[in-house]
Amino acid sequence: MREDRTLVCRECGKKFIFTPGEQEFYEAKQYRPPTRCKSCRMRQKQRGKPVYRGVCACCGQEALIPFPPREDRPVFCMDCYAQIQAEKRELRAEREGERA
Repeated sequence: MREDRTLVCRECGKKFIFTPGEQEFYEAKQYRPPTRCKSCRMRQKQRGKPVYRGVCACCGQEALIPFPPREDRPVFCMDCYAQIQAEKRELRAEREGERA
């Protein structure tokens, strides 16, 4: 069974978690483990494209996002967004398990 791995970003030097799900995905695609944290990977992808700053609705940290923030919509940092998506997947899996 896989466990979370702590990696260090080569861009910013911050530690980040390489989850078991991410490890399986990277292995299935035959990718090497990431060398940048999610924020730095996003910055790399967005090079030449505008990146906007907002405040995460969950943790209050600065969030770098690829769209202009709006007052009527929450903004999430990469870590909180990943957590929200993981919780949604768990709920979906539970609901599908109840139907079976």
